[in-house]
Amino acid sequence: MSAWLVGLEGTEAGHQLALSLALLAAFLHAIFGAIQKGRHDPWMSRGAIDFFYGAMAAPFAFFVVPFPEPHMWPIFAGAFVVHTIYKVLQAMAYSRGSYTVVYPVVRGTGPFFTVIGAYLLFGEVFTLIQWLGVGVLLSGIFGLALYNYLKLEGNRGVLGVALGLAVITGSFAALYTTYDAYGIRATADPFTFLAWFFLFDGIAMPVVAALRWRSMRDRPELPPLLMRGFVGAVIAFFSFGSVMMATRLDKVGEAAVLRETSTVFAAVIGWVFLKETVGPRRLVLMALIAAGAVIVEMGG
Repeated sequence: MSAWLVGLEGTEAGHQLALSLALLAAFLHAIFGAIQKGRHDPWMSRGAIDFFYGAMAAPFAFFVVPFPEPHMWPIFAGAFVVHTIYKVLQAMAYSRGSYTVVYPVVRGTGPFFTVIGAYLLFGEVFTLIQWLGVGVLLSGIFGLALYNYLKLEGNRGVLGVALGLAVITGSFAALYTTYDAYGIRATADPFTFLAWFFLFDGIAMPVVAALRWRSMRDRPELPPLLMRGFVGAVIAFFSFGSVMMATRLDKVGEAAVLRETSTVFAAVIGWVFLKETVGPRRLVLMALIAAGAVIVEMGG
């Protein structure tokens, strides 16, 4: 399967597969974010998720995929640092603001910087029409965050801190997207990168979560938390794995922009499952996000 996927790089079939993978990643990433922000403490949820996907990745890393080439170890070390900082910032933001405010800001900040990073690192160039699409998409994303900020929140002081953290988190989302694209392209077998990435990425947050759990006065029950972690881990494999594979097959910037349609899915999830309000203005903003993604795709 690895040879077949590698053979699709730079082809029209590879472009279409990358498009499908990026949209799949968008849908799954919205679910993933809702799982982390749900009724459990975000630190606990992230620790449980990382524990399970690290454990799931271990047998694939050691017994299924080829062993990483020597030059990959520093790349994995860099990915570990970048993703750990991102996850700490994300948990801090989720602890201070509602999902439908924080999530759009994080995801909206990411694609702009990712497109710039893809130009600097991979020489990718967006057309003027694609930049227009990026602008439309970002106006919808940040408009959605602003609307939620004005209508759904009460404690503006705490939310201001959450939004600042969300912007910083979004910059790290752009950094890890570009860095992961570099990493998955640096090895002959993309599944080698995915397996070892998830193995290493599952180390830090379970330790943080365990220490936090021990210090809590009202500790959450472990069975529901672990079940949430298991489900989140399965989703993470397909969500993060899909977008990483998309960046191997086609342009990093386009995959990053298309993935941010996750904000539309997130709004629907927030409405249906988290009982957060959705009205006509938010529907218009969600339509802008989708339209921006379409313009980026058509403009390429």
